[in-house]
Amino acid sequence: MAILFTIGDKDVSVEQAMEFLGSVPLLQQLPAGLIKKIAHALKPMRFAPGETLVREGEAGEGFYIVWKGEAEVAGVSNTLILKPGDYFGSGEFAPGVCPEHLQEIHKADVVAVDEVICLVLTHEHHALVSSDSIWTDNQRKDVATVERVLELDKLDVDLYRGLTAYPSETGRVFGGQLIGQALAAACKSVDPSLLVHSLHSNFLVAGDEALPIMYQVERVRDGHRFATRCVRAMQRGQEIFRLTASFQRLEKSLEHQRDMPEAPRPEDVLPREVLEQRYRVDARIPLRIKKKLAAAPHLQYPMEVRLCDPVDLVNPTQLEPRQRVWLKARQKLSDDQSLHCCVAAYASDSQFIGTALRPLRTSSGQRFRILSLDHSMWFHQPFRADEWLLFVMESPFAGNGRGFATGHMYTQSGELVISVAQEGVFGPYKRSKL
Repeated sequence: MAILFTIGDKDVSVEQAMEFLGSVPLLQQLPAGLIKKIAHALKPMRFAPGETLVREGEAGEGFYIVWKGEAEVAGVSNTLILKPGDYFGSGEFAPGVCPEHLQEIHKADVVAVDEVICLVLTHEHHALVSSDSIWTDNQRKDVATVERVLELDKLDVDLYRGLTAYPSETGRVFGGQLIGQALAAACKSVDPSLLVHSLHSNFLVAGDEALPIMYQVERVRDGHRFATRCVRAMQRGQEIFRLTASFQRLEKSLEHQRDMPEAPRPEDVLPREVLEQRYRVDARIPLRIKKKLAAAPHLQYPMEVRLCDPVDLVNPTQLEPRQRVWLKARQKLSDDQSLHCCVAAYASDSQFIGTALRPLRTSSGQRFRILSLDHSMWFHQPFRADEWLLFVMESPFAGNGRGFATGHMYTQSGELVISVAQEGVFGPYKRSKL
């Protein structure tokens, strides 16, 4: 292991420092790449019992993170003890502002109770704790559309705001957006070395895409190997969606997996946009419907989708309740593996529950309204969502006004990376009575 610094006779590796920094809530919100840069910029400082870490009226050395020991904040009405993981110092971070203008003047003395070791990010490095993006510290102009959808505004520790960057034709927030953004909020509350391995979610009320969505994270459990988070999505003070996610530190073990089913190569399958365009000019469609289709706004989906088993929309027939779809982000994504999980979560709500309706479609042309009720995912191993994934779906049951579907996502090389399950409510297309 590479030694980052030495405190006394103890060597501290990059991995040990990263694991510690990953437990600090303020830093968890940053891109994983920035945390590594912060680790290399840290200055260890040692204080004997009774020694003053910072004095009232002074700016101190910078941003302090307590690594070992306890310190007391003097001059407050109730005794306040800082313990490992606590932080204080220059807490204002503004890109483009000179560090000397942001140096915080301490309002109280901080004194070591016993031997204290602090990791200090000095003033000249303070910009490392500021990032416009939760996913990358690189100033990219060609950010992928779906990455923009999953970008959240940091309002406070464990509180985020999401916007609808890709409007729908219904005015309702796309379910995949809720899953992806809520998972993004959860990912930004855990040690970056822990990756999501499962999520379970419930759609409670249809979201309004014209309004921002507030995501509140609850830290349910923290452990060395596993962590659990609950995220509530709110609009107008009402909870519209809830997600619980579990995270795990990667480890080696024995393995097995189901083989990937046969499927045509993605380059041999027509893009969904081509199929939609052919539908718009199909000779079997009356002119009045063609005019409506031509007048409808064209919204490009942030994912590239290729249907291996498309439905004939003009003359639908009963089909087996299974389908295969190739999908990937339209542009290159940042490298954060958590982002790739969020992108897959976003994409997994498209086409999925519709698998349950494939045996129910007839030439009568009856349209169905589908609403997702709940959605679960299991992430088996790392992958990239800007490379082709084969989403294999099937529906073992539909009845009582509900459809159920399961699915698996494979890389193009045949690795099983994700399993998915969803239930939704369906019925004739009319105004919802939910």
